[in-house]
Amino acid sequence: MITEQTQGLEEAIRTRCSSLGFTRVGIARVEDISQDFSRYRAFIDEGMHGSMTYLAHNQESRRTLDTPAVLDGARSVIVCATDYRPAAPVDAAKRDAVDSGMLGLRGARVAAYARGQDYHNFVRKRLRRLAEFVRNETGCEARPMVDTAPILERAWARLAGVGFVGKNGMIIAPGIGSFFLLGEVVTTAELAPDTALDSRCGACTLCLDACPTGAFPRPFVLDARKCVSFLTIEHEGEIPEELREGIGDRFFGCDECQDVCPFNKSPTPREIAPQFALGARWSKRTVESLLSLDEAEFRRLTLGSPLGRPGRDGLVRNAMIVLGNFGDESHLPALYASIERERDEPLRALARWAIARIESRQRP
Repeated sequence: MITEQTQGLEEAIRTRCSSLGFTRVGIARVEDISQDFSRYRAFIDEGMHGSMTYLAHNQESRRTLDTPAVLDGARSVIVCATDYRPAAPVDAAKRDAVDSGMLGLRGARVAAYARGQDYHNFVRKRLRRLAEFVRNETGCEARPMVDTAPILERAWARLAGVGFVGKNGMIIAPGIGSFFLLGEVVTTAELAPDTALDSRCGACTLCLDACPTGAFPRPFVLDARKCVSFLTIEHEGEIPEELREGIGDRFFGCDECQDVCPFNKSPTPREIAPQFALGARWSKRTVESLLSLDEAEFRRLTLGSPLGRPGRDGLVRNAMIVLGNFGDESHLPALYASIERERDEPLRALARWAIARIESRQRP
């Protein structure tokens, strides 16, 4: 039941969200999302989460938000979207030239969300302000969350009408596409919910077909163990040899399944939000130069950047795979030097793999 205290608050929340810089907002009533949870459990039970063992923790909070792990007495969740769309529509024929010019990391691609500041920092600040607004207006509890709490945030985004779930598992917002980040404010206030959105993908399978490593065993199901984003960001240690070629020139993350999505093909020119613009510290960097990073330089280079997530060894690993896939013999000296410099045997072995791959391409 919507109380007099919260009557009309929904419009004020939308206005506040807009002033804070959110692209879209929706509200869902906290309920038991058993159907979404059962699909998630199947994903975990099949081991598709790979080494991300934290995804198997706090299972009950992924079924509902009214738990001690999220917020006791939760009644509503406000789901906010932060747009990070690339500056121009992606044209596959021109993408390499566009990306290399945008990245500064010459000869490699970085996922669009990760080219600037770490979104956790500035999105969290916005959500804290929104939570404070809700508390002041209702006298109820409100907890801000951004990509860190154990919840099925895409399920709540669908229920809140922010977007529908695409066959690649991304939330797709009509009129915006899927290039946005999610954040939530869970509250004990009872708010009027928006209407959930059903899938609008129809017979389209462009996203599934475009995956360079075949990470989609079926529509709406991602096997993270094969996903380039997981392999280059979350996965620790060696990347299976059979998946390295599919990584191609993707140094950090992958937007392939989003790039081909018709909902992301807006002809309207747009500007990159300042927070997602390429950091100046990367503008003169090459992939090859990352092979010689020490820990101190790694920390300086990745301070406040999502690119620090894999750690120093993870970035070096990714660089070696990208160089091996390039097949350019000019990179051989740097790779040979890595064999002498690295103390980690898997990295030395990976450098030898990259060298062998390059040398095999140079033979007549």
